[in-house]
Amino acid sequence: MRLLPVLVTVLLTVGVAYYVYIPLPDGIQQPWKMMMLDAGFRTTMHLARLTAWLGFEDMTKGMVGSESDAGVVPGVKVSDITFAGVPVRVYEPPAGGEGHLRRGLMYIHGGGWAFGSGKKGSYDIVNRMLSDELNAVVVSVEYRLYPEVHFPVPYLDCLTAAKHFLSEEVLARYAVDPERVAVSGDSAGGNLAAAVAQEIALDDTMSVKFSIQALIYPVLQALDFNTPSYLENAYVPILFRTFMIRLWLQYLSADLSLLPQFLTNNHSSLQHSNITPELRARIDWTVLLHPKYKKNYTRVIVDNKPQGPVKELPGLLDVRASPLLVGPEVLAKTPRAYVLTCQFDVLRDDGLMYARRLQDAGVTVATEHLEDGFHGCFSFLTWPLDFDVGKRAVRSYIDWLKNNL
Repeated sequence: MRLLPVLVTVLLTVGVAYYVYIPLPDGIQQPWKMMMLDAGFRTTMHLARLTAWLGFEDMTKGMVGSESDAGVVPGVKVSDITFAGVPVRVYEPPAGGEGHLRRGLMYIHGGGWAFGSGKKGSYDIVNRMLSDELNAVVVSVEYRLYPEVHFPVPYLDCLTAAKHFLSEEVLARYAVDPERVAVSGDSAGGNLAAAVAQEIALDDTMSVKFSIQALIYPVLQALDFNTPSYLENAYVPILFRTFMIRLWLQYLSADLSLLPQFLTNNHSSLQHSNITPELRARIDWTVLLHPKYKKNYTRVIVDNKPQGPVKELPGLLDVRASPLLVGPEVLAKTPRAYVLTCQFDVLRDDGLMYARRLQDAGVTVATEHLEDGFHGCFSFLTWPLDFDVGKRAVRSYIDWLKNNL
């Protein structure tokens, strides 16, 4: 009988090790911490699906951590209010007295349009840092999320908040310099930030417009899920290829059974009459990517007829959902850009293609590519899930804004 506890311990150890261990690219730093992060993420998602099946509240809403201590950055004033009916959190810096105009920055958090909050975890910490170090008024948008809403509601929430923030009255109230206002976001938040920047740039009724767009590994298109980065990083945590497609299907209010068609690019086949050659050229990574990212991959364009409700997804080609699809005449009007990408991220090529298209349109673009970066690293700054690459990403981002906003 003495062998039984030993046997149970060994089996449990082997089981946990099997669950936690996944093969990672050699360039990933702190691999075991990454494996633990992935295991925790997968466990949370499994529990979320279970609780949803049982009829309980969606657990994914709290996946980005808990509320931060108010004393993380002493002196920064935090207010939870609404901008034209949209909930926002406003951070005001301790510096900047009467007569001194401050920078302004609207930040849109990531989370696949389905979870997350700018009030929690690293988002709150970074926004406090931005407010303090940049002497900036930072507005974090609490846009509505799936499953309560779908596209275009999150976009419209962010656009409404942006227009309110950019009004002369509000900028004056917060002593913000109208020539120094940025819009920024990561992942799905980067998607929303890019789309909002495009719309504001085109809106002739706006007397004040964004002067900077700062995008952190943004998701920008849903037509090609066979780019080199989608294939290379299909199984790299924390954003697997199938999971990103699922998030897109949810956002576009599509049937999740379409996932296999999206995996094979059948949803964007040559039989899709609305996808013109001009539109395809805007996401042609064989032209837009540097050879070191293209490697030996070939472009996947199929000739099969789309099945089921694929043809009935108007959001698929809507530039408000896929900012990379917009024409060069629109890109030329958008503000200077900072685009951060990560080597081990399915969205790497989305960001690289957008930076290239912005440059081709005459927009000044600064790119930051993290050779050891992975999707989400920007949000992992605190123990025990702190990553050196995440701290470097945040520092690079803040330093660039200091020098350019």
